[in-house]
Amino acid sequence: MLSAWGRPTCVSRPRPWFPRTPDSPPLNLQNVPHKMSLPEGIRVGTVMRIRGVVPEKAGRFYVNLLCGEGPGGEAALHFNPRLDESTVVFNSLEQGTWGREERGSGIPFQHGQPFDVLLIATEEGFKAVVGDSEYHHFRYRIPPARVRLLEVGGDLQLQSVKIF
Repeated sequence: MLSAWGRPTCVSRPRPWFPRTPDSPPLNLQNVPHKMSLPEGIRVGTVMRIRGVVPEKAGRFYVNLLCGEGPGGEAALHFNPRLDESTVVFNSLEQGTWGREERGSGIPFQHGQPFDVLLIATEEGFKAVVGDSEYHHFRYRIPPARVRLLEVGGDLQLQSVKIF
């Protein structure tokens, strides 16, 4: 997206995080799918924070780090919590072909509960932190500098996406 001055701008602005209690109704601050432009790619040290709520009847949601938009686009990371299968899948899409799936240990997401995910670009790959716990490390198959778009979608109520 371009600003009024013709300069690239983010598709989304970070939303504040409000403390929540277990009885708080779910917030729905964003519609999904939600896309955020990353015109300079991702470099080591980049942190992407995704906060939201898993609805009661959620099946799956995803976070994709895409190298471009449209058909034939590649995904450096496909992070896919599958509550309907009690697993989280990590994968990449190169030249139209999915790679070998990696699965995290257990499912750290619960229906009706808020979540906080950090995807951290390290020297070797993307480190996924869910809540306060390191969950999985996905080694790079596509250089992170090629990533141009972060996309979040599926069965979730998205509250915020921030990049540090």
